[in-house]
Amino acid sequence: MRFRVHAALVSGLVITAMAVTAPLARAAEYPTRVIKLVVPYAAGGPTDVLARLVADYLGRDLKQTTIVENKPGAQGAIAAEAVARAEPDGYTLFVTAASIMVLNPLLYKKLSYDPQRDLRMLTVVTDLPVVMEVHPSVPAKTVKEFVAYAKANPGKLNFGSAGTGGTIHLAGEMFKQIAGVEMTHVPYKGAGPALTDLLSGNIQVMFDTLSTALPPVKAGLLRPLGVSSKERSPDLPDVPTVIESGYPDYQVGVWFGLAGSSKLPDDVVKTVMASMDRALNDTAFRASLEKIGFPVLRPKTVKEINEFVDEDRARWSKVIKAQGISLD
Repeated sequence: MRFRVHAALVSGLVITAMAVTAPLARAAEYPTRVIKLVVPYAAGGPTDVLARLVADYLGRDLKQTTIVENKPGAQGAIAAEAVARAEPDGYTLFVTAASIMVLNPLLYKKLSYDPQRDLRMLTVVTDLPVVMEVHPSVPAKTVKEFVAYAKANPGKLNFGSAGTGGTIHLAGEMFKQIAGVEMTHVPYKGAGPALTDLLSGNIQVMFDTLSTALPPVKAGLLRPLGVSSKERSPDLPDVPTVIESGYPDYQVGVWFGLAGSSKLPDDVVKTVMASMDRALNDTAFRASLEKIGFPVLRPKTVKEINEFVDEDRARWSKVIKAQGISLD
């Protein structure tokens, strides 16, 4: 009898010890095979370039091959669904964007994924400001002058975007709402055609990402009136923020980050987040992204990441509901 009790006690202790040490063993082991970063856009674009720089760093830092897989289509929903449905083991991660995590659920009544239920943000890598730029024919050198001119010419100004429902389009809608001006939205199939029409004067204004706006602005082909960030851009130090120009509620960012399944084990999450924190503090990594026009953020805690996304969602929800924008 004593032997059986003793054996049962030992067996119980062994099982308990295994239960306690299992997560630690998994954390120590991860990753043991190839990590895949799913990108929601085609190869060769700016998001793809960013993803490959992230993959390169993770591969070196975690000492495991990290590859990029492009899954474009359906406004990023194809890639988002693939990650949400993948085995939640940390070997399928998602290079995602504000439009996929925040805008799509506000614009579409039916989506194949729910970012709040299916996905978990692991880090926010970059947050690109938007530049409000006008054709030289517009007689305004400041945001204040532009608003006065727009109010004196209601409905006569056209602003272009890369397509309906994108951040660039909604940046214009937000400005209309906050400044109380009338402008007509002209959607294009991409930022390139919109910029071409702005340069030719076929449209008068555009709210463009900093990286795309810089070349024509620095060449003197377009006039920048304001930037959408809280602080002035180091690339355009003489251009005030729209906030400085009298609109404290105007803040727009085109952000990108890394996400995974909402069911990822906490120990795997800690490993990936720690690696990305090292990346965001790494001088060479930061320089590689800044070289291609991506200002790099500093690491955020889980709480700070969630607050960042929640604030962005609340900001855009207000604009979309007020303008009655829907893509269904």
